[in-house]
Amino acid sequence: MVTGAARGQGAETARRFAAEGARVVLTDVLEDEGRAVAAAIGGGARFVGLDITSAPGWADLATALEDDPGRLDVLVNNAGILSMTSLFDCTPDEFRRVLDVNVTGAFLGMRALARLMERSGGGAIVNVSSIQGMVGRAGTSAYTASKFGVRGLSKAAALELGAMGIRVNSLHPGSVATPMVVPGEHLEAASDVLDEIHAYLPVPRCGRSEDMAGATLFLASDDAAYITGTELVVDGGMIAGYPAPVPEGSGS
Repeated sequence: MVTGAARGQGAETARRFAAEGARVVLTDVLEDEGRAVAAAIGGGARFVGLDITSAPGWADLATALEDDPGRLDVLVNNAGILSMTSLFDCTPDEFRRVLDVNVTGAFLGMRALARLMERSGGGAIVNVSSIQGMVGRAGTSAYTASKFGVRGLSKAAALELGAMGIRVNSLHPGSVATPMVVPGEHLEAASDVLDEIHAYLPVPRCGRSEDMAGATLFLASDDAAYITGTELVVDGGMIAGYPAPVPEGSGS
């Protein structure tokens, strides 16, 4: 199951899992777009409208999954919102809203579905955080707080759910060309510009949804069977250090 799957990284993750043979349940508040993605995937993919901040909504989804297909092996808590607001400009309501979507949504999802995963024989949960869950960034107080929250929540959940056969890890994307960053109708045209902006990275381009989908698939797969309670940073080397020009004549 993939939340926030109507577009961008979530949609690409759903497509990647389906390509590997999974029956995928896509959720989002963008119902028309979500249904279109599920229809395009075909096969066993289906869309369910869900506000991830709603505990009753998660309970209804858990009941539906119990009925069909009767199991859950992977949960990808991908849905989130971005807030580029400074400490003084961010209102208390905005701060609470970002935490509610980005942290509480993942908490409610794990709480609602972990027992079904246990009855399914265990599985894997991937909570999508950000490099702002590893390092701070000015002008993103609410967002950074929420993504550090997802990181900590994932560690605590890994310790609690391990006995149920469930692994929990967090994914930490760097800059990714998605509709969260650039409106969808302009995304393709902006891709080259985004790559130029990120040409200083060791991997000299902006990230793509495909990069994150592949990393998510790895964390959910048996290849990661001994990995839990940790972070996978997928950022092209963005937080590896401080890039600086090499002085002339310094050699290689």
